[in-house]
Amino acid sequence: MNFEPDVIDLDARGLLCPLPVLKLRKRIAGMETGQVLRVLVDDPAAIVDIPHFCAESGCEIVGSEEAADCRLFLVRRGS
Repeated sequence: MNFEPDVIDLDARGLLCPLPVLKLRKRIAGMETGQVLRVLVDDPAAIVDIPHFCAESGCEIVGSEEAADCRLFLVRRGS
């Protein structure tokens, strides 16, 4: 669910590489600069893939934490 009005959610749990990053790229492309995307993933490869995508695309990881069944990333869209 989306609890904060300026944060958009992407639930990529259950998806395996490369799908979490492909969905992230598609969703963030439709967002405005500075908006934040909350991404939930449970694919172990996403721990490497998402930071790599952000470094290559100009996005910024503004938060990351381990939850009971997944990892959460907060990704801010760059320009």
